[in-house]
Amino acid sequence: MIYESAYVLRPEAGEEAVKVVTDFVAATIKEFNGEILLNDNWGVKSFAQPTSNGVTKGQYIYVMYKADTTVNLELERRFKISEDVLKFIFINLGVEADQEEIVKTYKNPALLTEEAGFDSDKERRMFSKKKSCWFSAKKTTPNWKDTSSYSWLVNEFGKISPARVTGLRPKHQRAATTAIKRARCMGLISYMSNRVAR
Repeated sequence: MIYESAYVLRPEAGEEAVKVVTDFVAATIKEFNGEILLNDNWGVKSFAQPTSNGVTKGQYIYVMYKADTTVNLELERRFKISEDVLKFIFINLGVEADQEEIVKTYKNPALLTEEAGFDSDKERRMFSKKKSCWFSAKKTTPNWKDTSSYSWLVNEFGKISPARVTGLRPKHQRAATTAIKRARCMGLISYMSNRVAR
């Protein structure tokens, strides 16, 4: 199976601490006969909402790898032990047969916002008034790593707008809801508002 994992380190963690964590992630994946397909440092971002400890920033690191499920249990155990890791997530991307396509479709979230390939919120809301699905029209899907693809679906109180309001097809509404929940887990979008990480 192919998995992706993103983890957030304390902003004050220096290069040495980052290297220690990335090394133990790589060593754990190799130990379980896995292979790292992609490794990317997203840099330091401000959380959309401070953590319960009052931490407002974190250093995001992303890794895509091929391995069996047991590696995730070991990585989770090691992340929980580490004092430098604040948040983490594991997501199943698919089977090894689709490896080339999965790796090819990855884009760094910082580059996605720079490309600005998405329409304005006003134009997206026009689709919901017409009751037509914006994702179907644009032939795209919501991606938890890119807040601009789904942040317009969250109102100012942090509630996810239902399909009867957004005009999305059920398949895309479910995908958007999943993306928003994953992003909230990683601090990319707030639970209490539509504020996103910067």
